[in-house]
Amino acid sequence: MNRHHAINYIEFPAEDLEAVKAFYMKVFGWQFTDYGPTYTAFTDGTLDGGFEKGTNRGKEGALVILYSNDLSQTLKDVEEAGGAIVNPIFDFPGGKRFHFTDPAGNELAVWSDA
Repeated sequence: MNRHHAINYIEFPAEDLEAVKAFYMKVFGWQFTDYGPTYTAFTDGTLDGGFEKGTNRGKEGALVILYSNDLSQTLKDVEEAGGAIVNPIFDFPGGKRFHFTDPAGNELAVWSDA
């Protein structure tokens, strides 16, 4: 269901679509649909988005924050799948979180209230 003014779709740049797909499938279980050689769409079961082959914006893009029931395990999974931890787990008002970069250089964060 689409809600007015709610985040509905997120696009990221990526030079290596196969590496990005493998990373997000392994760590977060996202499903992908390819639309030609330069675009792949994803769904996490709630939110849809895509990766477009092209210039990598890295930190210049939006910071997307994911939730985890087990922050330490998610950090471990990110590292094992080839992600780079930018900021290890730290406290913030509302919980704990860490930041990482994916194989395309996009920075994301994962948080937990536990």
